[in-house]
Amino acid sequence: MKRKQFLRSSAILAAGIITTGLYASQVEPFWLEFVHKNMSIKNLPKELIGKTVMQISDIHVGDRFDYQYIIDSFKKAQKLNPDYVVYTGDYVTYQNSKQKTQLKEVLKHTVKGKVGTLGILGNHDYGHNWSQNDVADDISSILSIAGIDVLRNQQKGIDGLNFIGLDDYWGTKFNPISITQQIDNSLANVLLCHNPDVCDLDVWNDYQGWILAGHTHGGQCKPPFLTPPMLPVKNKKYSAGEIDLKDGRILYINRALGHLWQVRFNVRPEITVFTLTT
Repeated sequence: MKRKQFLRSSAILAAGIITTGLYASQVEPFWLEFVHKNMSIKNLPKELIGKTVMQISDIHVGDRFDYQYIIDSFKKAQKLNPDYVVYTGDYVTYQNSKQKTQLKEVLKHTVKGKVGTLGILGNHDYGHNWSQNDVADDISSILSIAGIDVLRNQQKGIDGLNFIGLDDYWGTKFNPISITQQIDNSLANVLLCHNPDVCDLDVWNDYQGWILAGHTHGGQCKPPFLTPPMLPVKNKKYSAGEIDLKDGRILYINRALGHLWQVRFNVRPEITVFTLTT
């Protein structure tokens, strides 16, 4: 009887491992969640109350998963008819120039805002070792042609909402002070920053408002009630979701639409839809 019980328990354990593996590799990586949140912004014009800002991050177009999933997700997002759309970096998992062609194919289906569409670069958009300026420039050009206004240490006001975009922390053109010194806190501001570790740098010039980031993918795999074991940030508090930085800044970290590797557990891919409030 003991041998039978052991074999039965082993079979159940093996079946559980196989089922979990299939779920983590074949189901959750493509189980998109639309996360809806309110975004309270100081100095927001009354006519913008109730408007929406959609955040899409880390699509990672390349050869590591079937990027038809990204195209299908874009089509779902378009049905929500957002007012503003912001992309917070890592459009490709860069290996060679093939990813530029792949990105062009995906961006034929770009989700655009009725009022404005903006983006920033991530570390993967700088190619190998995050150091290829020509790759970053080409990615920026592809995005611009697709209708995404790329901010590289720049700001742009669109119908009463002011977007500030930092270039990537690990890229070669990271220069936040050049733009944060120009921040006007009397405006209705939203700041885009790929890597949330930038929040801990002394570069903010008393910025007050929301920071939309990506980069972490929420760790992609997370044991219940525990911190993800692998996060590409120094500050391990910067995993996913809304974080009050207690100084007038509110950080939101998107869990990413794509993934570096086709595996997720307890960290579904995300597109965030913010409703503007005062």
